[in-house]
Amino acid sequence: MQYRRLGNSGLKVSALGLGTNAFGKRADGETSKRIIHYAIDNGINFVDTANIYAGMESEKIIGEALVGRRQEVVLATKAGLIRGTGVNERGSSRYHLQMELENSLRRLKTDYVDLYQIHTFDPETPLEETLRTLEDMVRSGKVRYIGASNYMAWELMKALGISDRLGLNRFTATQASYSLADRTPEQELIPMCLDQGVSIIPYFPLAGGILSGKYTSADLAPKGSRAQTDPNFTRFINEGNLALGVHIGELAAQTGVSPTALSLSWLMHQPVVSSVIVGATRVEQLQENMESVDLKLSVGLLTELDSASQSTRHGEPFAIYRLPK
Repeated sequence: MQYRRLGNSGLKVSALGLGTNAFGKRADGETSKRIIHYAIDNGINFVDTANIYAGMESEKIIGEALVGRRQEVVLATKAGLIRGTGVNERGSSRYHLQMELENSLRRLKTDYVDLYQIHTFDPETPLEETLRTLEDMVRSGKVRYIGASNYMAWELMKALGISDRLGLNRFTATQASYSLADRTPEQELIPMCLDQGVSIIPYFPLAGGILSGKYTSADLAPKGSRAQTDPNFTRFINEGNLALGVHIGELAAQTGVSPTALSLSWLMHQPVVSSVIVGATRVEQLQENMESVDLKLSVGLLTELDSASQSTRHGEPFAIYRLPK
């Protein structure tokens, strides 16, 4: 396994991280625990979850799986998206974040999280309030590092500027949709992150499976796929993405690797990326994902991949999660 610094911090995370959105939903508890243990046993030390994943089941399963093994992982969770129907059960106010952190710690069976991330920008809460709350969490020992997710470049830069002005801990990383099917972060977010020493943690690195080659049309969802279990996912499947998936598959076949490994490895070759979080519903799926870590892509192949995906640098992001107005 390869390990990389998280932003400008001294913390090192595995190049391949474990995403747990499916735990308690598309993967049952026992299967999820086997995946977590396999990941740890094979060098993956970064485990990412959120307070809302699978209706809180993801955090509960992780907490049970990490009993006796908590020190072996860099554990990350999030808060900020809609958690319930209450007027304060959303956003990044001090009220909401402190309540959600305590609830997450209880479910995760731990007294600290290594990386606490704001799940999306909250236009109704002053950034000063959010950042001072995170600072207090770090000083209390319940949070070690802080991060963002789904922030626009200007929002993240504003937050970093406030932290610098007030002498507060800075965001070390930000999560964004980033893949060969979505290179929109390269327009503004990634140049800013490289300048400011903030890592990108890509989510949807396989565009929900489209880059794995398993989708042939929007109407034929593979058994157990995200499109089958979540009908809303079909909105991401279009002719352009399907054609890109086919092209990536052809390049992978020529290289002698799987489309999945090739797509993940491309992300790992991007200097701004610290850890690529990939979900799994079976141990075998994680095994395939791990093939990406040791791939060395030639300059020629990287150029071909760049050319094949160039159009995805423009237009709308593949996915972004924001609070409704």
